[in-house]
This record gives sequence, C-alpha cells and structure tokens, in this order.
Amino acid sequence: MKRIILADDHSFIRRGLIQILKDEYPSAEIKEVGDGESLVKEVTLHDWDLVISDLDMPGRSGLEALEQIKLMKPHLPVLILSIYPEELYAVRVLKAGASGYLNKNSAPEELITAIQRISLGRKYITSEIAEKLLINIDSEKKPHELLTNKEFEIFKLLALGKTITQIADSLSLALTTVSTHRSRILGKFNLSTNSDLTRYAISHHIISDIDG
Repeated sequence: MKRIILADDHSFIRRGLIQILKDEYPSAEIKEVGDGESLVKEVTLHDWDLVISDLDMPGRSGLEALEQIKLMKPHLPVLILSIYPEELYAVRVLKAGASGYLNKNSAPEELITAIQRISLGRKYITSEIAEKLLINIDSEKKPHELLTNKEFEIFKLLALGKTITQIADSLSLALTTVSTHRSRILGKFNLSTNSDLTRYAISHHIISDIDG
C-alpha cells in the first residue's frame, strides 16, 4: 500500500488507525479526512491505492461516499469500518461496491488481514458473517433488508426520533423528499408511526434502547 486515504469523523479513531497502518506499512502515505464530502473531494482530485472509510459521518455518509467513489473510480478498493454489526451492513456495502466490511471492535490484526486480502483484488468479510450469509441465503428477507440505502439511512434517523426537518438538514434533502421516503418506509414495514419504527429498530438491534 503506497497511498491510503482514511475517513472518520473522530480524530482519536483516525490516530489509532494511522498507527496500526504505519506499523505495518511504514513507507505509506496516509491522508486523513473527517467527513464524506472531504473524502469524495480527495478521491476526485488525487489517486489513491486504498480508501478506508467510516460508515457514519456528518453530512454525506460513508455509504453515500462509497457509491459516489465507485461511480468515479470503480476499481479503487474501499474498506468500510463501522460500529454496526456485520449482519446489518456487510451485504449492503458489498453490493454498493465496497471491497470489505469490518467492525471497529475487531482486533488490529484483522484490519491488516482485510487490507492484505483486498490488495489481492478479493473481497473481505469475516468468517462469522460468511457463515451467517450462507445460513440465511434462502431465508425470507426482513423488512429493513428491502429498503434502499437511502431509505435505510432515513429509517434509522426516524427510529432515533429525528424529525423530518432534522433529517432533511442532515442529509441535505428537501422536506418533501424525506416525507415521501418516510411514507414508503412505513409501507414496506406495514407500520403506521415513527414509534413503531423505533420499536422495530430496537428489537432487531439496529439501534439500542439507549440510542432511542
């Protein structure tokens, strides 16, 4: 790895990741940014060998940034990091073009293993999630798995108690767009209220009752 760009909105996490990367790749050039907009800008302006991005960032999420990056540079490998369980996001980010998905609670050695596999042009997920995917391959999809990426982001924010105005501001969307997405989400879940969405999200471990 010669040139790596790292995106995370928490500076202490970036510092820890940079230290891990430098220990393994002492000659690598590592650039750090704190949000999705800056990540997309850097990828647009410069050439990189690897993108490592958090999933949840202010403004443009890591998932949205990933989709934009793959449109611009489809062969650029992107490793997504997140605090969310792999079964919640791994398939979603891989379908969006990511080369791998790794939980932030994983050991540092796991990060290096993921990078090494990605550098060979392969996809990376842990053995645990691979096993779960095989087990569930023929199972009926849950309602939240039927949502588009944008709907899923809005669903999470609604479940967390955010208003339509707050969501519109956060995601830079029109109020009518958010309202339309909310109606579609409720329809897919066959639910009526935001409180119903919150209860669903907690019961499926998408958010915790502390978050809610």
